[in-house]
Amino acid sequence: MTIPQTRPLARLAANEPRTMDVSFVYGNIVKQPDAQAVVNSANANLRFGSGVAGVIHGAAGQRLEDFCEPLAPLALGEALITPGFDLPNPWVIHIRAGHYLNTPKPEYYLEKALDSMMVLASANGIRSLAVPAIGTGMFKFPPILAARIMARVLKRHAREGSRVEWVRVCLADRALVPLFESAFGVA
Repeated sequence: MTIPQTRPLARLAANEPRTMDVSFVYGNIVKQPDAQAVVNSANANLRFGSGVAGVIHGAAGQRLEDFCEPLAPLALGEALITPGFDLPNPWVIHIRAGHYLNTPKPEYYLEKALDSMMVLASANGIRSLAVPAIGTGMFKFPPILAARIMARVLKRHAREGSRVEWVRVCLADRALVPLFESAFGVA
């Protein structure tokens, strides 16, 4: 299995020695075996769906679907962690953003979901994350807006001394790579 080349393009530094490396790849979220957790852009029912939820549930197998069923519904802006089951990653962090066109205050819920992801990862000792472009698919977020919100959240958590050492943003569209790099100030 080939892991995409992922030199850190952004190094988010706090005023202390701890840093968080962020890289951006055109690649499949479930083909990141070196990440301790993959992040699922979940639906409220935590079920197999289209987009990222379908890819992650499909790769993790039926046990993920069965495990998630009693945990639903997942509230807007919230996160929860489950085993990765058949994924090469030990953990899946499920987060729920709002739909850009149908949810009041969608930016608030995307930021809250990303905050919840970072808090949950740190609380569980997770040091590496593979994250999709949350909200830009089925939830219709403009990619530049989603990228800016993600940059703001990750920079804040780096300043606050997050335990997460690296984040790989996995983008399903090659054209999104320079857009995300720009939002993080590395283009």
